[in-house]
Amino acid sequence: MIQTALEAGLRQTMNRLVRPLLHPAIPVALQRRLISKAYLTSIPPRGTRFEDIQAEGLAITRACHGDSSNGVVLYFHGGGYIIGSPKTHRGITGHLAKFSGAMVITPDYRLAPEHPYPAALDDAETVYRALLDEGHPPATISLAGDSAGGGLAVALAIRLRDKGLPLPSSLMVLSPWTDLSNQDLYSPECEPVLQKPWIDKAARLYCGSEPVSNPLISPVQGDLSGLPPLLIQVGSQEILLNDAQRLADVASRDSVDTRLEIYNSLWHVFQVHAGQLDRATDALKTAGAFVRRHLATSTNAESLAAQPVVS
Repeated sequence: MIQTALEAGLRQTMNRLVRPLLHPAIPVALQRRLISKAYLTSIPPRGTRFEDIQAEGLAITRACHGDSSNGVVLYFHGGGYIIGSPKTHRGITGHLAKFSGAMVITPDYRLAPEHPYPAALDDAETVYRALLDEGHPPATISLAGDSAGGGLAVALAIRLRDKGLPLPSSLMVLSPWTDLSNQDLYSPECEPVLQKPWIDKAARLYCGSEPVSNPLISPVQGDLSGLPPLLIQVGSQEILLNDAQRLADVASRDSVDTRLEIYNSLWHVFQVHAGQLDRATDALKTAGAFVRRHLATSTNAESLAAQPVVS
């Protein structure tokens, strides 16, 4: 009963307070400030330690939970490639660190319109290469992200494969934005978070002069062959439901080990409410278990997990 009431209250909060902020008429700079305040309600679990560092010319936040970490999750925050930061997503990354047992690192990748494609993807690759250079085997690394960050994680995996670089152990994406044409959006009866005019604007700002059909922008347009195991979580009350389903279809077509989880009556990146909403907490528990299952657990991997990350 309490959880049902909480879910209804959170849905109304998102619809009345967050969704209006994601309007194309609001300047991007103002949206960044306002959304950063909205995310203050997303709380990491007790015992999570955050450290802000500078590495490879980027600000990076490291999250650990407990006394040790096994492996690394490279996490890309959402925000339509135009808003968001590692700070806004500490709730998600803190819970993911707890449930995966890994160190979660979140780069403050460059955002549009100041830095359109391929800036975000270049930054993502830079951090991944830094992990490899530091001595972390790819089997001890997982890629993850939400919304635009979920699309970025998949795009990075495609780029790494095409360049012949070693791939991470797994991919875990939450409500991924994988088709920036926005031509095949779902139409839920209730969409508490996103508006199509806003994601259309975000797509224009990110793509710049690059065709939206570029698979490194819209991964559902590409070949996913050879990518690591993929977990996709999405809510039934979001316009990106079809993006998640199409990503799962394309991945399965290309023989990727794929798991799609649809959470009925929940909204875009509902996992921000982990620690409050039981279903959000359970979703991140599942995501953490997926990451943990695919991370290497050899003695060598465990010793490397204690080494500095992109220090």
